[in-house]
Amino acid sequence: MKQSDLFFKTYKKISEEEEAKNSQFLIRAGFIEKVGAGIYNFLPLGLIVIEKIKKIIREELNRISCQEVLLANLHPQEFWQKSGRLKKFDVLFTVRGQRDNQYVLAPTHEEIIFPLVKKNINSYKDLPVALYQINTKYRDELRAKSGLLRNREFIMKDLYSFHTDEKDLERFKKLMDKTYLKIFKRCGLKAIPTLASGGTFSEFSTEFQVITEAGEDIIYHCPNCKYAFNKEIIDEKNNKCQKCFNNLIENKSIEVGNTFNLGTKFSEIFDVFYLDKNNQKKYIWAGCYGIGITRLLGAIVEVNSDEKGIIWPKEVSPFLVHLIKLNYSDSKINKKLRLIADRVYLTLKNNNIEVLFDDRENVSNGQKFIESDLIGLPYQIIVGEHSHSENLEIRSRLIKKIHKLKLNNLIKWFNSLNN
Repeated sequence: MKQSDLFFKTYKKISEEEEAKNSQFLIRAGFIEKVGAGIYNFLPLGLIVIEKIKKIIREELNRISCQEVLLANLHPQEFWQKSGRLKKFDVLFTVRGQRDNQYVLAPTHEEIIFPLVKKNINSYKDLPVALYQINTKYRDELRAKSGLLRNREFIMKDLYSFHTDEKDLERFKKLMDKTYLKIFKRCGLKAIPTLASGGTFSEFSTEFQVITEAGEDIIYHCPNCKYAFNKEIIDEKNNKCQKCFNNLIENKSIEVGNTFNLGTKFSEIFDVFYLDKNNQKKYIWAGCYGIGITRLLGAIVEVNSDEKGIIWPKEVSPFLVHLIKLNYSDSKINKKLRLIADRVYLTLKNNNIEVLFDDRENVSNGQKFIESDLIGLPYQIIVGEHSHSENLEIRSRLIKKIHKLKLNNLIKWFNSLNN
């Protein structure tokens, strides 16, 4: 894409109220725009990243036979009255229709998916089944903060699995835990499976935590056997690994996902059952598995950035390459460089290498470099005064390394990055 056509604007400074690094960089680089506390617009660059995260999630979930649905976000209040959570869920947004009908804006979807499953599952032969969605959620957070890490409106992937018994549910949960690690790795994050409280549903759940000073959680983890525990469930007086008895390391972290056993609680509330081999009625066991996608975007930026801006991991970067044509006062040099840059741009596009071409003529070279580092694409190709088809300069945003390549070798070099 040509940058002169891109709907975006960068900023040197933004409001001092925006304290989180993730939202500071994303706003300054033109990925998102703040509407209000905990509410953001996603602009073209930001939406590309969101869609790439969704693509990774879909690929990994579909690989293990999960099926995608899209559930309603406007919930009649009677579903929440039946579950008993209308008054207990303390961050509910509620709305009243013109005919005094009462609704809940979805903060989660147990109240909707269990009645759906009740209509579609009859026999043990129909189980197990795993349904997921990627949808917008709404939570009336009293303190929306930390940029994209705690919002009132956010995008989430939530998955629900349904089973004949707890043994099969735990089998699937282990599979999901492994799948989550693959998802986060592809997104450029090292996530740590962390034992946490299961709340009202089970004794324990698994949180996936990413270590960063920007985190709101505190975890203790063992460097030897990789066990990790949320601070809420560990005895700080005895912070030894329960397996190898090494001292645990304390770190701040961001929770980017969780998996837990719902048991039969919602099945009993909504009378969701199956008939077993003996034609006996049994309640369905269920699990819930969440990934906050906009939260994940914020975590990626918190971890993958430096003082100049974002450093996007390749799989979620809006483009792989930032092609930058420098500007000079000499019109002959500019004309020559434009021809070279156009050739490079078409070569990359024709070989399906995602490229953002900074073709702007009315922007200083210094501003181009500052904005490029702020936007943070993995590679920069600089077309400057000494450039020609035998001498292209490629810079890595991550390792600050410069490569000199011929145009004829450009595609081969980029293709080798994936090998």
